[in-house]
Amino acid sequence: MKKLQYILCSALFLTVGMINAQQEEKQEREPGHINDNAFRQLYQEMATPNMYRTAAGAPGSAYYQQQADYKMDITLDDANTKLSGYETITYYNNSPDDLEYLWVQLDQNVRKKDAPGLQKNGNGFAFATQPGGFVNNYMKDPFDGGFNIEAVTDANGRALSHTINQTMMRINIPKPLKAGEKISFNIKWWYNINNHVEGRGRSGYEYFAKDDNRAYVIAQFFPRMCVYNDVEGWQNYQFWGNGEFALPFGDYEVNITVPSDHILDGTGVLTNRKEVYSKEMMKRYEKAKKSYDKPVIIVSQEDAEKAEKTKSTKTKTWKLKAENVRDFGFATSRRWILDMQAVKIGAKDVMAVSMYPKEGNPLWEEYSTKAVVSTLQSYSEHTFDYPYHKAISVHAKNQGMEYPMICWNYGRPNEKGEYSDRTKFGMISVIIHEVGHNFFPMIVNSDERQWGWMDEGLDTFMQYIAEQEFGEKFPEAIKGNDKYPSRRGEPSKIVNYMKGDQQYISPIMSNPENVYQLGNNAYGKPATALNILRETVMGKELFDHAFKTYAQRWMFKHPTPEDFFRTMEDASAVDLDWYWRGWFYSTDYVDIGVKDVKKYYVTSKPNKEAKEYVAARGRTIADLPPLVYLVEEGSEDYNESMKGSNPLESASTLKEYVMDNFSAEERKNLKTPKFFYEITFDKPGGIPMPLIVEYTYKDGSKETITYPVQAWRKNDAEISKVLATDKEVVGIVVDPELRTADIDMSNNSWPKKETESDFDKFKNKVKGE
Repeated sequence: MKKLQYILCSALFLTVGMINAQQEEKQEREPGHINDNAFRQLYQEMATPNMYRTAAGAPGSAYYQQQADYKMDITLDDANTKLSGYETITYYNNSPDDLEYLWVQLDQNVRKKDAPGLQKNGNGFAFATQPGGFVNNYMKDPFDGGFNIEAVTDANGRALSHTINQTMMRINIPKPLKAGEKISFNIKWWYNINNHVEGRGRSGYEYFAKDDNRAYVIAQFFPRMCVYNDVEGWQNYQFWGNGEFALPFGDYEVNITVPSDHILDGTGVLTNRKEVYSKEMMKRYEKAKKSYDKPVIIVSQEDAEKAEKTKSTKTKTWKLKAENVRDFGFATSRRWILDMQAVKIGAKDVMAVSMYPKEGNPLWEEYSTKAVVSTLQSYSEHTFDYPYHKAISVHAKNQGMEYPMICWNYGRPNEKGEYSDRTKFGMISVIIHEVGHNFFPMIVNSDERQWGWMDEGLDTFMQYIAEQEFGEKFPEAIKGNDKYPSRRGEPSKIVNYMKGDQQYISPIMSNPENVYQLGNNAYGKPATALNILRETVMGKELFDHAFKTYAQRWMFKHPTPEDFFRTMEDASAVDLDWYWRGWFYSTDYVDIGVKDVKKYYVTSKPNKEAKEYVAARGRTIADLPPLVYLVEEGSEDYNESMKGSNPLESASTLKEYVMDNFSAEERKNLKTPKFFYEITFDKPGGIPMPLIVEYTYKDGSKETITYPVQAWRKNDAEISKVLATDKEVVGIVVDPELRTADIDMSNNSWPKKETESDFDKFKNKVKGE
């Protein structure tokens, strides 16, 4: 049988090939072209693998990273909203290079009254603005919150030459720091703390006028070492406000002096808990360490309200110690309510902690720590076991920001304690997101200054998974919803952005300072891309293994985008260069439709196309071997008797072939489809995607076929697929479950669905009224 098939095919190809060869001799040759195939490898876009970073996406044999240890004494002047500090930095040069100088980040300098960052964007008058914004922008002197550097000295107290350039300070060390050496130096500084509610900002205080108190969330508060690595050298790109942070790991010992009635927590282990906690707080804390089912109140609302009124003038020093963290943050106020709950992660207990003012209740007492617990469980399941001993959620109005072991989160009921679902889910979501940042980038330590999507996008993707798992664990929290109402992650929710004005869309692979819509660019689109990759392209099993491999390879290290892309392919055996190119390196979009549907019938009689084809080449049908011909319904070769015919009866050549080459038993098992379709799919969008097609048959049954994305590799504009079936097709839909972020559904159906114009919608609405 196979031999006969081979002979027939060879004869046909040989004959047609001879005809074509004669035709080609008469044609002019077209010019050559470059390889612009969507499936070509990303060799030109991606950095070359080397000893530091392998082609598999893993740290190489020569991989290194620097270390910066900090010892700090910090004092909060609550009366004057001023923070001052003295720090000793010990910097370890683990690179193979000798360093002529050191670079330190002064992020608070973006708040200097004359900071260039304040003028980085063009602006003009809006036709209307809120009174508070108008006053702050045009009627008040700019806030001056930059660092005041009082001294930079070496380990012996001698002054060190230094140069400040906006948000960067170069330490001019006396001699190069050789490979393998370390150096210690000191910086004394202070700055005015900003009101983060009025002027926005990742750090600062909120003022409560009713009781004349403040709640502080403090970060980027100390001069911090820049990253030096094999990719950037010194990562000293200025802090302009959007691109976040690139930081080395290190150990911290931090002493923070605040008013004695403040409640404080931050990055690291609280080493003097018995000195700063009351006996009652210690008793409640010991209970919380064994409470796995619900939070234990450590500082009650009644306790906090009492402290609001007393306002102690004494001070207390809280001592925190952290190992192998990339940053440090803390929160302090006499208004904090504090609760804690233990959660088992792997073989260890972790404390889930919430700090919030009474304005956060009853919402925060009900959901904050619950969200922390669920987040640690979900992220640990999909990446690695959370390695730190605690995770803290701090309430801060209009805030969402993250640091090792601590984060600020918004979500506040009205003055009556009432809140909507929008407020509730907004709060739970921001807690999941910010606690999740402990994994990306606090542990998988990507360069946020350069690649905002590597922390925000990966975290928003994981947030979507964690939100859905939160809804499964706590169905009472999502009552009225089939599932958790995630704001980002589902393919349909990125469509409006991807089909928007191209002038205001940048590739994901863009610096955060250079994009118009940072939320969509760094959060929404990469999260959606990864969700589609997981659920539609790779499948959950392959994706989850590769994603976990990436997370575990790069724990406590500094990955690049290439390391992520390569690891995802290396650990899955799925070639994804086409996907990274379309979704991450371009602003292309997905748009796939049904262009044409043709129905065919089988016959032994040569059709018009075959006759014309051979005649044009000076041949006749007799020159071809016996063939099966297909007749399109409605063509001049078609007649009604063909409808519903058995192909074995209507094509003698086919019947003869079957009778000669199959036994009676084999013939019994052969399919005899009565309907043959050629469906042409086109791709107006630039991103190729798997072709998910739902076929509806006349008997009401449906079948979904997924054609691999590689179907587009030889024709980026359109492809045709043949469907041979014993049932008549009455409907075809591309992407029926909206799994690919297709931006135009009007071309996804056959027969084409009629859509109402905006005018008709308006007219029908008026009629309905």
